[in-house]
Amino acid sequence: MPAEAHRDTIGDRLSFDRSLPGRQGVSLPALDVPPAELPDAGLRRDGLRLPELDQLSLVRYFTALSRLNYSIDAGFYPLGSCTMKYNPKVHEDLARLPGFTGVHPAQPPETAQGTYRLLYELQTLLAAVTGMDGVTLAPMAGAQGELTGMLMVRAYLRDHGGAERTRVLVPDSAHGTNPATAAMCGFEVVSIPTAPDGNMDLAALEAALDDRTAALMLTLPNTLGLWEQQIERISALVHAAGAQLYGDGANLNAIAGRVRPGDLGFDAWHINTHKTFATPHGGGGPGAGPVAVKAHLLPYLPAPHIERSEGDGLYRPVTPPRSIGRVGLHAGNFGVLLRAYAYLRTLGLEGLREMSGTAVLNANYVQARLRGAYHLPYNRRVMHEVVFSGSRQRAKGVRTLDIAKRLIDYGFHPPTIYFPLIVEEALMIEPTESESRESLDAFCDALLAIAREVEEQPELVKGAPYTAPLTRLDEATAARRPVLRWQAEPATTGSTGSPAGQTPLQRHHHGP
Repeated sequence: MPAEAHRDTIGDRLSFDRSLPGRQGVSLPALDVPPAELPDAGLRRDGLRLPELDQLSLVRYFTALSRLNYSIDAGFYPLGSCTMKYNPKVHEDLARLPGFTGVHPAQPPETAQGTYRLLYELQTLLAAVTGMDGVTLAPMAGAQGELTGMLMVRAYLRDHGGAERTRVLVPDSAHGTNPATAAMCGFEVVSIPTAPDGNMDLAALEAALDDRTAALMLTLPNTLGLWEQQIERISALVHAAGAQLYGDGANLNAIAGRVRPGDLGFDAWHINTHKTFATPHGGGGPGAGPVAVKAHLLPYLPAPHIERSEGDGLYRPVTPPRSIGRVGLHAGNFGVLLRAYAYLRTLGLEGLREMSGTAVLNANYVQARLRGAYHLPYNRRVMHEVVFSGSRQRAKGVRTLDIAKRLIDYGFHPPTIYFPLIVEEALMIEPTESESRESLDAFCDALLAIAREVEEQPELVKGAPYTAPLTRLDEATAARRPVLRWQAEPATTGSTGSPAGQTPLQRHHHGP
């Protein structure tokens, strides 16, 4: 089949452009109730046009679009700092058991003891994994977990004479949610630079710590994929200054079952269940971001918190004495937390150790295979992910964006690019423990082939991708003049309603 004809079958035209007057997908029965008058014309929307398609055409259209979706079930997802691991199907079955799907958060706790016991045990498991004294399951995402943790830190400081502590220190390699969270909590954000070896600049940290410092927000391992070699010294400095040490747990997959953040001095640590405990990413949700804390922060946990009564032994949701309040509708995103519980119970401690060990092994294997072709800004053994720089290819006129686009032609989802911000032309790869050596070899072979193409045919790489329904979008125009809904075009060719020389999706993405 010619390439252009094939592209038309996989969503190159929107449903509106496939519409033909008079086509319909259903046959409605005769009206058997009195007809209702339409609302006043002034209340009705003008220009509302819905596509007219027969049922089979509509099914084929959406089926074709679904094939454009990329998922871990379809292929390797090398997104750095995202931990796109496989979600075991057996846990999906467990989450769909009637006893769990039929429970309602408003029913009496006495009638939902199985659910509350599960949540209580998950709190206990996560506290054990992180080395903390307690856990809240309430936050609905990792970023909300950050916010929850820092709100608890703020409340604690205010209760203990720390109202004047208005500054939060954040490494320059941090996830963007860290400074955003601190700012949302009303703190001034102070950036701490990274030293040439990839560790935090200790001299800069010591200079920044004073009696105005509320906390240091630290990701461990850091977003360069490196172990912070001075973590115990950092913890001592932070606490000596009277501040709190907050842990961004996005990279827990590298150390779970081997290192406990609480043993290193962290006061609070949020957990991304979709990154570490195999709950679905689900297109940005549903999420869960439990927060583990040390004993001094327990009174500030959000409500509800699940506890077991000493008298009758029943599990109940309670409100801690100095609670920061609610951060969600109930005790967290139960369907997601259930999957995390199943994952933890399935693996056990030895399984967690194998999980993190394999993740680290895979990342170092990728580093070893690619280090000759791509610049390695920090030439150290890595943890769960490896960050390369496309600076060598940039010298040939090819940017990291071009390399990522070219990977699509090789059948791979591109890795994270241009993050961390402190790495020029960053190319961030996280293979997770899910991938086999054969999968990693195929991915590395593709990147090595692209590196050769940059040397021999740089224009080929700069024009990629060639196999996708859309190639390169005018991203500047799309951002400045977005078209957020379909619009009829007056000039048409044929029956598609497409302006000459422009496909409907180009109209949709580029702007008028």
